[in-house]
Amino acid sequence: MNILNSSQTTTLPQVMNYTGAPLVPHSSSKYHHPYFTPDEVSYLSEKQRGKFSETQEERVRQSACTFLEALGSRIGFPRRTTATAQNLYHRFHLFFPRKDFSYVDVSLASLYVSTKMHDTLKKPRELLAASYAIRFPDLVAKSKHPGGEIDIDSMDPAVVERDRQRILSVERLLLETICFNFTSRMPFPYVIKLGRAFGAGKMLTKLAWRLTLDCHRTLVPIQYPPHVVALAAIYTAALLLSFEQPAVREDDATKSPHEVAELLGANGSWEEKYQAQVDDLENIAHTVIDLLSKLSQTGINTSPSTPSSPSPNPSPRTPRPEAQPQPPEMYKADRLTRLKIAMRATEHTPRTRQPLGSSDPSALYSGEDIGLLGRNEGTVRFLFGPPGVGDDTT
Repeated sequence: MNILNSSQTTTLPQVMNYTGAPLVPHSSSKYHHPYFTPDEVSYLSEKQRGKFSETQEERVRQSACTFLEALGSRIGFPRRTTATAQNLYHRFHLFFPRKDFSYVDVSLASLYVSTKMHDTLKKPRELLAASYAIRFPDLVAKSKHPGGEIDIDSMDPAVVERDRQRILSVERLLLETICFNFTSRMPFPYVIKLGRAFGAGKMLTKLAWRLTLDCHRTLVPIQYPPHVVALAAIYTAALLLSFEQPAVREDDATKSPHEVAELLGANGSWEEKYQAQVDDLENIAHTVIDLLSKLSQTGINTSPSTPSSPSPNPSPRTPRPEAQPQPPEMYKADRLTRLKIAMRATEHTPRTRQPLGSSDPSALYSGEDIGLLGRNEGTVRFLFGPPGVGDDTT
């Protein structure tokens, strides 16, 4: 794997005339790769983090995810659209510094691209109108619309156009980072099918579904295929429901959470059947539990512009929110910490995942080709798969 976002680049030499000057700009090919290894994610994240600490980076990431969820809910997008937008946001900042872009602009552009991928298209002005209602609750308080909508035509046209152009500028970069590959496979259908296959009860399956949503707040979906994410969500849900709890079945046709956790927490024939490995499930489970632990301590509304944030000017449409309720016993930080300790005592040795073409992530992402993004120089062929997989291009 080489260069951008999941893209590998092959550069052809320039054609020279008799004076030695290039006649045409160079050509290059970029190959799309859908997933990254943990080492690649670590290397690229550190490279784009700049002066941000890991804590600051995580805070901005959660703010963006919260903003996208609020925006998707307000507009009425299906979960797949919002989740894909979160994935695109994570991908973008593997290759572009956080300090150079507002998380609002990148989030809106990610959602705009996601609506194209899932055929739930909205115009940038429509996304902006909904985002203004979230970001500027004082304007909602002044709005006469019964639903609390903001009339975008009543705003400064120059401000709206400037915001729209920023969305389109980031959109171009996003499209190039995914090599114009609009294929998107989501883990949600797998949760239902795999839950049935492993005999999970309704409560366990519902919790696994919700944990799958939480996975998209992390970098997990850009590291693992959707069926592995779904299996890990089922495994994590089984752990949460079984840890320090008695074994109880919902009915005779289903397994208890203890049985599901024991099955997925050990090597077995299911690994070959479903093309997944137990150590990957454990790694994802740790990531999700870490997220739940952080959110249980700080609350998920880390963004000052989310609907649940306190407004200095409460109104009938935006009342002052009540105090945050205490998290359920299942999500309390001390219990999650004990669960992680118990998991560490029985976990399997993580397998080594090698990036395509080299074992050294720094050798794959020199940064030289990233400068080609968003420029009109040269000819670039975007291929939908790694070298040797296919010749589909845009």
